[in-house]
Amino acid sequence: MARIIEAQSFEGEKTWENNLRPSSFEEFPGQDSVKEKLKVFVQAAKGRGEPLDHILLSGPPGLGKTTLAKIIAHELGADCKMTSAPALDKKGELAALLTSLKPFSVLFIDEIHRLPTIVEEYLYTAMEDYYIDIVTGEGLGARSMKFQLVPFTLVGATTRAGLLNAPFRDRFGIVERLQFYDRKDLAVILKRSASLLGVESDVEGILEIAGRSRGTPRIANRLLKRVRDYAQVLGKGKINKELAQYALDQLGVDRLGLDGMDRRILELIGKKFNGGPVGIETISAALSEESDTLEEVYEPFLIQEGLLQKTQRGRMITDLAKKHLDMSDVVATPESKVPTIEL
Repeated sequence: MARIIEAQSFEGEKTWENNLRPSSFEEFPGQDSVKEKLKVFVQAAKGRGEPLDHILLSGPPGLGKTTLAKIIAHELGADCKMTSAPALDKKGELAALLTSLKPFSVLFIDEIHRLPTIVEEYLYTAMEDYYIDIVTGEGLGARSMKFQLVPFTLVGATTRAGLLNAPFRDRFGIVERLQFYDRKDLAVILKRSASLLGVESDVEGILEIAGRSRGTPRIANRLLKRVRDYAQVLGKGKINKELAQYALDQLGVDRLGLDGMDRRILELIGKKFNGGPVGIETISAALSEESDTLEEVYEPFLIQEGLLQKTQRGRMITDLAKKHLDMSDVVATPESKVPTIEL
């Protein structure tokens, strides 16, 4: 079952997500450093009448990489074509997309780290010199034909920039990483979204949702939609602090943005293994959850928030986690005192 605090987009969310997306840099809260640089680069490219350098946007899901790509195209006054790496598993599919672009278009490829190597390498000449080689015929009769492309800007989005091959990554002239949002910026996003959704709210109610949104606008908007339901049925249509607290507690999202599975992980390490260290495979077996899922889905936020530590001997919960879960009496086994067995 999907988690309400999952940063990945759910099936069926695209329509309302698109309705809430800002369409200009001025409407886009947060990410100030990235935003200001992109504004300069866009204005400079427009002033010179040149295509904008290719852009690589990295960072956790749900932070606005797709939205920024659309804003860049809008500010350039250019078309924007959207696709994702899993949809481009053959060179022919990429060639068809590239040859359909209008001059100075923006081509957005989501999850670009998942491009097959053969497709990725096919992009090299397209990115550098705006041409591709199209092979016609088969066997001895095969012929390679150089096809000139119109100037365009590739915007790639990735949650795992380290998986990109260096020659590919080096072809992006602009490389930026998006960071998690603070509570203030999330509150600005939520206030705008509440207005677009036609729901009345006060500052404290918005801040309560923002504080439990794990620094991620997509999660914030998803929680807002659910709290809106509680406001409609129980709160006379208005979101205030008391109603937001009640609704989010009912949804199982605590004041740090943790859900039931997050708490199970921390409580397991704290209560069953005295705070750690404990190996990931042991945690996986105890929770009946794949270790890869634990490492890729659950651990990053817990580590980022200072609730979990990864050590050479395994995972340990921190004093902050103990305080949050009222486990202050748990004493972790010091790593220096873990006995070693001599053979």
